[in-house]
Amino acid sequence: MATKNLQQATLGGGCFWCTEAVFQEVNGVENIISGYSGGNVPGYPTYREICSGLTGHAEVIQITFDANIISFEDILVIFMTTHDPTTLNRQGADRGTQYRSVIFYHDEAQKVIAEKVVKQVQAYYESPIVTQMAPLDVFYEAEKEHQDYYRNNQEQGYCNFVITPKLAKLRKLHADKLKL
Repeated sequence: MATKNLQQATLGGGCFWCTEAVFQEVNGVENIISGYSGGNVPGYPTYREICSGLTGHAEVIQITFDANIISFEDILVIFMTTHDPTTLNRQGADRGTQYRSVIFYHDEAQKVIAEKVVKQVQAYYESPIVTQMAPLDVFYEAEKEHQDYYRNNQEQGYCNFVITPKLAKLRKLHADKLKL
């Protein structure tokens, strides 16, 4: 068996429950942790503090993926086409800086790839992409109840009305990148 080439990506595309559910279906994704990054308040933030919008953190997911199966570029294309990167600090009804579209790159190579993908994907949208890019500083893991949220709460209204349509879009646009 070939050696795995594990890498990480840290992405914020609105509510982390949505982005986590999307990437749980992607082939080559080994692990996903929902969390927070990009804030300006020291210490370990709580969900309640993040939701206030006062800490500056974004809801993000940290993906561990096997680059022998899926590239960072493909991860970003999926990310950029399964949320709306053209709305500033908003995804659907979720509003605030904690819901911003953001790519926290882990190194300069990821930054270069992210810039390239954003330029390529811009043609997909009528409005300008407002996705922020910043170096990853600190990643804080979210509370346990936010991990694996969609799988554990599919019957809830938010999951049915917000997440399920995102998964349908993923399956339509990226069927060749999904787990069998």
